[in-house]
Amino acid sequence: MSLTAQTLRQFIKDNFLFGREPDFADEDSFLEMGLIDSTGVLELVAFLEREQGVTIEDRELVPENLDSINNILRFVQRKTEQANATT
Repeated sequence: MSLTAQTLRQFIKDNFLFGREPDFADEDSFLEMGLIDSTGVLELVAFLEREQGVTIEDRELVPENLDSINNILRFVQRKTEQANATT
């Protein structure tokens, strides 16, 4: 399944906004907005691993990979491409 901004927004809405509509741009920082804390990052990682079939290493748990919708989309695309290149 291909990850989309809409899928991520729905996950954030359901898990962090408790049903409220997300009001931020795809490039906005989750940390700066106070949207996701360290526990939330773990929930996000579990979701990505489960839904996208990727394994996220501890060293990859950095804002450059997981701090906005755009960062997540690029990160998951790289992870998927790497996995496909090794199979």
